[in-house]
Amino acid sequence: MKRILAGLALTTAAALVTAAPAQAAPAQAAPVNPVKALKKQFVSGHGVKISETSSMTTNGKSLGTSKTSAIIEFGKSGVVASDIRNKAAAKSMESLLSPPRAITVGGYSYVQGGTFSEDLPEGKKWVRYPGTATGATYNQVIDITRPKVLQTLISRAKGAKGGVYKGSLTYSELAKAYGQKLTGTFGKIKIDYAIAVNSKGLVTTLKSDWGLDFGVLGKAQSSTTTRFSGWGAKVKIKAPAKSLWADVDSVPEDSDIPQELPNSALDSLSEAG
Repeated sequence: MKRILAGLALTTAAALVTAAPAQAAPAQAAPVNPVKALKKQFVSGHGVKISETSSMTTNGKSLGTSKTSAIIEFGKSGVVASDIRNKAAAKSMESLLSPPRAITVGGYSYVQGGTFSEDLPEGKKWVRYPGTATGATYNQVIDITRPKVLQTLISRAKGAKGGVYKGSLTYSELAKAYGQKLTGTFGKIKIDYAIAVNSKGLVTTLKSDWGLDFGVLGKAQSSTTTRFSGWGAKVKIKAPAKSLWADVDSVPEDSDIPQELPNSALDSLSEAG
């Protein structure tokens, strides 16, 4: 009898072990809010690097590819300085208007290269213009370094499959996120976007596409991919030495140097209305 009871006990114990539910896997942490992750990067003396490729076509014909690299410096409230290098496509208007390099810090933009380096006084290598630093480039209309803009894109996205937020909005709706108003034809342009974030919620890639039909003038298509790396790296952007730059006001009016600094895609958006 004791053997029978012992056997039943062992059999029952084995059955209980077999029937016991497996321990649940540790719950996955909730995705990090990209806007909160961005705000944590607003630390003086730190920033992020940008690498960008942009292409445009008109009536199906390529105007070439532009490439941009940049370093963005943050302060406690957002972007305080930027150093942007731009290599524009030869056939684009950008190649004629956008400076190959622009350093913006302390309320001024210092630019050089192309037409901006012609007709300068002897010994001068830069032209200084009034300017405020942003996270925008001359091609990417979306500035994800602005919390309100990023929040708008994330909230409008249809899910975040695989850490990628995809959605669309009009130029008018994007302008509203910048605190601007844009109406008319340009305001109706639809922008498709995709934002990839890493496990920390920081943006790694931003892709934007838009198109516009000008009627008899044809159709234009634009695609820009911006990559972000080195979030939190130490950054210190300085203005060129005073001996190397000349104020735009001191440049003769008959010079080929533009009297005003061309707007970035973001600024053009706000002024188009």
